[in-house]
Amino acid sequence: MDKLKLSIVGILSILFVILLLQNTEVVSLKLFFWEISMSRILFFPVLLLTGFVIGFVVAKITGSDEGKEN
Repeated sequence: MDKLKLSIVGILSILFVILLLQNTEVVSLKLFFWEISMSRILFFPVLLLTGFVIGFVVAKITGSDEGKEN
């Protein structure tokens, strides 16, 4: 089971690196009155990390008991 998880993480990591290398042009993000311009190679990891943090915080706030044993 550990080898399966490791393989899946490895494949997803390789696909993510390919995605980053193919998207190097500059993109602008407009959020209310701010405008941020950055390379997509930086934008994707920042967006991924932000989504992970938001999901983690929401899971902690809601107090999900899904993984706990009684």
